Amino acid sequence: MNDFNELAGEYIVIKALENGVTIIGLTRGRDTKFHHSEKLDKGEVMVAQFTQHTSAIKIRGRAEVMTKHGNLRTDQV
Repeated sequence: MNDFNELAGEYIVIKALENGVTIIGLTRGRDTKFHHSEKLDKGEVMVAQFTQHTSAIKIRGRAEVMTKHGNLRTDQV
């Protein structure tokens, strides 16, 4: 059942609107730590998943984020 829960975690889609967008995965647990990061260039898309290890995702740069709850864009200058 644990394998199913990991596979069925919630997904989000992140589309870079500029070069150099950084996506950082943050851990769950007593201390929140960075556990993974990716850089996207304009037009690139990443599909990310919340799992038993990932409790939050931080996005730096201009991007569009698509979730089952709706779409949003990071602040634009």
